[in-house]
Formats: sequence, structure tokens, C-alpha cells
Amino acid sequence: MQTESSSKAARRQIADDFKRRTVPRGIFAIRCAATGETWVGSSPNLDACRNSLWFQLRGGLSRHRTLQAAWKLHGEDAFALDVVERLDDETPELLLNDMMNERKKTWASSMKADAL
Repeated sequence: MQTESSSKAARRQIADDFKRRTVPRGIFAIRCAATGETWVGSSPNLDACRNSLWFQLRGGLSRHRTLQAAWKLHGEDAFALDVVERLDDETPELLLNDMMNERKKTWASSMKADAL
């Protein structure tokens, strides 16, 4: 049986572990199987970006008109999100946005895709 102090220590350890975790960040591609269209984006949290994007698209809330139009026409089942590049966890926060934008443009150009 745990004592109160050991359960507090366990909760504190869980909170500390959560704070120290690293989230994958990088570049992703959304592909429409029905049309072959591709959109490229970047995210500071690749684990969460699909849920966020799909939520916006389901609700008709995406600010990316061509992606939203294709989603409306072909439906959710026609779309897939793939991570195309993970950025180094050691990338300084001050450089992260610039690096993600640069890599997103490079990938969009090489894939002949629209950048999100």
C-alpha cells in the first residue's frame, strides 16, 4: 500500500516526465488518393497535427481552400497524412519556425504540392 508521500512523489515524477518529453516536430504531407493532389505543412507537434487538421476539415473550418474543397468533394477516406521529415530535437526554439518554413517550401517544391 502506498503512503501519501510516496503517491505524491509518484505524481510529481509523472509530471516531471511529462514536462521533459520531446514531441516530434517537422514536415508532413496530406495526400488525396482520389486526385493525387498533395499539400505540405509543418508542425511543432506532429503527433497532434493530424487530429487538429481533420477536426478543421470535418467542420469545414480549414483556411486552406483547395484542401477543404477536395475534402468536401472526396470525403475523409480519400485522405492520408504522412510525416516526410522530422526535425532534430536539438533545433533551438528561436530557429524552429524559420527552419520549418524553409523545409516546408523545399518539400512542397520537390513534391509539386501546395504549401499549407
